[in-house]
Amino acid sequence: MDVLISAEELARLSDVTLLDVRWAIGDPYGREHYVAAHLPGAVFVDMATELAAPPSASAGRHPLPAVSDLQRAARRWGVRRGRPVVIYDATSGLAAARAWWLLRWGGVSDVRILDGGLPAWSGPLEAGEVTPEPGE
Repeated sequence: MDVLISAEELARLSDVTLLDVRWAIGDPYGREHYVAAHLPGAVFVDMATELAAPPSASAGRHPLPAVSDLQRAARRWGVRRGRPVVIYDATSGLAAARAWWLLRWGGVSDVRILDGGLPAWSGPLEAGEVTPEPGE
């Protein structure tokens, strides 16, 4: 399976879980950016609180979360068996890559990163929060 998906391929998918993982060093406003504009149906995923355990001197800034915490978060994001997941950010792809790796580590097999992130998307955007049906 490919790691990346193009914006054109994504536009052709009809049933997909979209995860917006906007995070960048020096920019603590990922959620605010998401609320202002995101891919239709995308759910915001917080790097610091959902893709990492609390920071510590011994474990670093973004230690791995417990598997049970990751599973609980993935259910909250609407991740479910048989439905592809596409992750994107708006910068270098670092945050999206971390989310991809964590979901693969956690057992999600059909997960890809939007090639070029949000800037690659030329389709419509929407504003506000999205609350999906809980996943399994």
